[in-house]
Amino acid sequence: MTRAFTIALPTNDRQRTFTFYQETLGLQPIGEPTEDGVPEPLQFRIDEKSTVMFIPTGGFGWVLGDRQAAPNTVSECILSLTVESPTEVDDIINRMRAGGGEVFAEPTQQDWGFTGVATDPDGHAWQIIAVPDHPTKSGVQAP
Repeated sequence: MTRAFTIALPTNDRQRTFTFYQETLGLQPIGEPTEDGVPEPLQFRIDEKSTVMFIPTGGFGWVLGDRQAAPNTVSECILSLTVESPTEVDDIINRMRAGGGEVFAEPTQQDWGFTGVATDPDGHAWQIIAVPDHPTKSGVQAP
């Protein structure tokens, strides 16, 4: 059975998030824009079966019920994006910094690949990775 997978994250500013994810990670939004120019719900396609969706912070509380969302200074998870090359890792990390994100780990070579870690403006941590033998090298396109 093939299942669709959606990562839902809170956001304080839909317009800022919309611009950030298009310009820094090159992700394409899903859906028609509403009166503010941003699709509702705000979602980006990662691949054929995966999306990332952004819920306004107030609405995120509704989804969680009594459980509080982590403040943007706390990372409950790290999202990873595998790209083609170390140059692409550098480029994305630099765009994340310029777009209002914070760099936690400057791009560097590790034993297993080249990686850097930065946040989006809401504090969600993204690890950008180039791995020499990852499927992106065999013709499978990264988003």
